[in-house]
Amino acid sequence: MLSKNCFSMSNEVYVRPTWDEYFMEIARSVAKRATCDRGRSGCVIARDKQILVTGYVGAPRGLPHCDEIGHQMKTVTHEDGHTSQHCLRTTHAEQNAIVQAAKLGIAIDGGTVYCKMTPCATCAKMIINAGVTRIVCEKRYHAGGESEEMFRQVGVEVDYFDEGVEQYEKQ
Repeated sequence: MLSKNCFSMSNEVYVRPTWDEYFMEIARSVAKRATCDRGRSGCVIARDKQILVTGYVGAPRGLPHCDEIGHQMKTVTHEDGHTSQHCLRTTHAEQNAIVQAAKLGIAIDGGTVYCKMTPCATCAKMIINAGVTRIVCEKRYHAGGESEEMFRQVGVEVDYFDEGVEQYEKQ
C-alpha cells in the first residue's frame, strides 16, 4: 500500500496540492493569456475533479485588446457616492468560461468556479443562472459585496484563499 505522502531522494515529504490549490494554479496559468494588464485574470470551471472549461479576460473576438490600444475606462458612481474606475473593453474571465461552455455544449451545473477575485455582479448573476454551486477566489473584489449577498441568498458557497482585497494599478 502506498502512503499518502511521497518522499523525494532527500527524504523530504512532498505534499500534493489540494484540488482547490490545483485548480487555482491552473486558473493562474490561464490568466497568462489575458489581454488586459489591469485585471489579468483567468477562470477554471471544474466538477468532479475534472476541468470543464477555462476563460480569461480579453476583448470580444475580432475587437482590439487593451494590450494593443489601451483601456476603455469608465467612472462608476456608487450608491454611497464613491467612484471607481472600470475597463469596459474586456469580457471577464468568468463570462468567457461560461460562454465557452455554452458554445461547446458543456453543462457546468453543479460545478465550481476558480477565479482571481469575487466575481462582479454581472458575472455573479451568470454563475447563479448556470447552476454553479461553489466559487473559490484568490482574494476579494473591492465591489464584491453585492455578489456575495446574491450568492448567500441562493446558497452558492464562496471560499477565499486570502481574505485581502485585490488591488488594481491606478490608470
